[in-house]
Amino acid sequence: MQVYNAHQIEAKWQTLWEQSGVFEPHADFSKPKKYILSMFPYPSGAIHMGHVRNYAIGDALARYYRQMGYNVLHPMGFDAFGMPAENAAIQYGIHPKKWTYENMESMRAQFQVLGFSFSKSRELATCDPTYTKIEQGFFLEMYQRGLVYQKEAWLNWCPKDHTVLANEQVVEGKCWRCDTPVVQKQMPQYYLKITQYAEELLSELKSLEGHWPSQVLRMQENWIGKSEGLSFHFELTSESATLLKTHAKIEVFTTRIDTLFGVTFLALAPGHSIVNALLQGGHLDDKSAQAIRAMQNTSARARSMEKKGVLLPLHAMHPLTQERIPIYVANFVLESYGSGALMGVPAHDLRDGEFATLLNIPIKSVINEEGFLEQSGEFDGLTPERARELLSDLFEQRAIGKRITHYRLQDWGISRQRYWGALIPMVRCETCGLVPEKRENLPILLPEDVNIDGEGNPLEKHARFKACKCPKCNAPAQRECDTMDTFFQSSWYFLRYTTPKELWEQEAFEPAALAYWLGVDEYIGGVEHAILHLLYARFFTKVLRDLGYLKLDEPFNCLTTQGMVLKGGAKMSKSKGNVVSPQEILSKYGADIARLYIHFVAPPSKELDWNDQALEGSARFLKRFYEKSFLAQPYTQRPKAENLNPTEKEARAKVHTALQKCHAIFEKKQPGYPFNTLIAACMEALNALEKTTNPTLWSEAYYILTHILEPLIPHVCSEIAQRLFGCVNFAPQEVDSSALEQDQIEIAITINGKKRGSLVVDKDIERADLLEQSRAQVHKWLEGKTLLKEVVVPAKLVNFVLK
Repeated sequence: MQVYNAHQIEAKWQTLWEQSGVFEPHADFSKPKKYILSMFPYPSGAIHMGHVRNYAIGDALARYYRQMGYNVLHPMGFDAFGMPAENAAIQYGIHPKKWTYENMESMRAQFQVLGFSFSKSRELATCDPTYTKIEQGFFLEMYQRGLVYQKEAWLNWCPKDHTVLANEQVVEGKCWRCDTPVVQKQMPQYYLKITQYAEELLSELKSLEGHWPSQVLRMQENWIGKSEGLSFHFELTSESATLLKTHAKIEVFTTRIDTLFGVTFLALAPGHSIVNALLQGGHLDDKSAQAIRAMQNTSARARSMEKKGVLLPLHAMHPLTQERIPIYVANFVLESYGSGALMGVPAHDLRDGEFATLLNIPIKSVINEEGFLEQSGEFDGLTPERARELLSDLFEQRAIGKRITHYRLQDWGISRQRYWGALIPMVRCETCGLVPEKRENLPILLPEDVNIDGEGNPLEKHARFKACKCPKCNAPAQRECDTMDTFFQSSWYFLRYTTPKELWEQEAFEPAALAYWLGVDEYIGGVEHAILHLLYARFFTKVLRDLGYLKLDEPFNCLTTQGMVLKGGAKMSKSKGNVVSPQEILSKYGADIARLYIHFVAPPSKELDWNDQALEGSARFLKRFYEKSFLAQPYTQRPKAENLNPTEKEARAKVHTALQKCHAIFEKKQPGYPFNTLIAACMEALNALEKTTNPTLWSEAYYILTHILEPLIPHVCSEIAQRLFGCVNFAPQEVDSSALEQDQIEIAITINGKKRGSLVVDKDIERADLLEQSRAQVHKWLEGKTLLKEVVVPAKLVNFVLK
């Protein structure tokens, strides 16, 4: 018997797998296929335990379906553009491109050591020129279809570094890097019209029910936020309209027009055009102007923390009662949502009520405790539903309002004022204006001779790069220096994998390959991507369908969202000092033990709280599994039931029960891929085997158990299979139903729910006999105790409840 040597076994099989190309997809499109995809990582250089968990889940599925005879596409790549590379350039003086490609090489080596069965022939990086060329082409096609436009938007701006900041880079209202207070600045931004697809993105969530986690579907539904209501306006009083000169009314949208008679104020966003007109016209006192400018210079996220308001020297007229209504600036009203204005009904809206209480605004109730309208004129006594219907009819008849469907979803701003990203292929010409680049000039690539000092976008200072010819009139022009949001790249990468790399220079996708592989059969990633990434990927799929590239509506047939990896109940982070390094685990235990632990300690959808004792337990089982394999012989035939004693029959039943569970889990007859229960079943089978010495039984058992566990712990199972069976290609195994039909069963014996023993008994044993034998088994725990109850769970356990 040999001692388990993880590193020797794993190095051997990793070399053999790489040399054989066994993980590459085949060009035979007549075979059934499975496209198994884990979300690709940012190339930070070092993978963390969250990566290990994500990729171990996907790898298990890919390996299982290869066993089952499927043509499997299981690719990996790198989400390679983004701000961290520029931060590294500033901190370490290394070019973002060099830093990124070195990190990718480091992560490839880590994937190799873990034994992940990724296709290497399909690997991509979103910073590669061939990738940029295709996505810049997509951008131009979207622009031609009217799906891309430019408008002014409020952005987080660091006045010291002269750069736009993402919300995540604003910490307590200050720049994360230099601690300078951040201001809001209006700048031109490119947008994608995702709102044009809002209804389809919402309605097709129904087709994903039962295939995506319900939590994710709810999050997407809420983000899109469909609401039906009435759009109408409040006329400004004559003196207010005279003061402003440029405005005569305020547009609002409401889903609760039945509360119209309870309006006691109007609220405008700090950046509303009326507010800016008052500021520019000098119509506000210094204190009010300063307060409003402070709101404008605060991010939307920070503004939501504490409600603030400023009374304006304006009034509007109630559309039905003609009452004068005061107008405020409210920091919680967003410029980007609807018209940037709302009607305040503090008696019937919690947020409006808090604002009214803060600023001593009157509160008027118009729906009584019985649920009928009051103080609402001719509408008194109606239900809110009926009042909404009649009021909407009235407004439309008078042409002062219109029923509309409103979505919370906003168009997607993709402009980023930074260097390390895919360039937006547009040109600014003094004569022609904004002009799209010619397709034949793609890709437009980043200049590499840049000075990245953290002060603004270095491309803006690169005169040679900016200077170009107008694609329309050939006059001198300037190239667009904004780069794309990295979500743009991650919204279509899964489509690119379908096409062999040798075709990437010529076309976006190979049509036959695209049609064969799509959609993705299983997509695995963190729940933190439940909204934006998945929503944008769905949007891209629909746009590329409409551009003629695809013939499907939804990209991901099934979705698995894995829980976070914790330690001590907290998310692993360097600041908390609770990070477990995959490299440390691999050095001490090897890849298979790390993978076994990841699968055993918690099912994929649950949080995994790191437990060193459980890791040691996984190590003990794997070593025992390997070392006990030397008791088996080459497998030639199944044992005959008539030649087995009760203990051997029980062991064989455990083995085939584990096989039955294996197929149920991988084929999703049990939701959520609970691999922990499969491993537990294999542990039970090995425990039962160790009570026997029948070599034929051991041989069949190991033939099946290596088949079951190979997707989870592939190196050791391949080693055992090669030695015992002369093969590593695991043919599908069938459950022997007769092995599950046992004359005898194992009954667990528990005391107050804690297992204290077990019995192998006839399956039709009488209850009295079962209790008698159970008492004899645990008599020492019963002595001197008060027995309150004896609970028998048929065919499973006997529990004694003691005082």
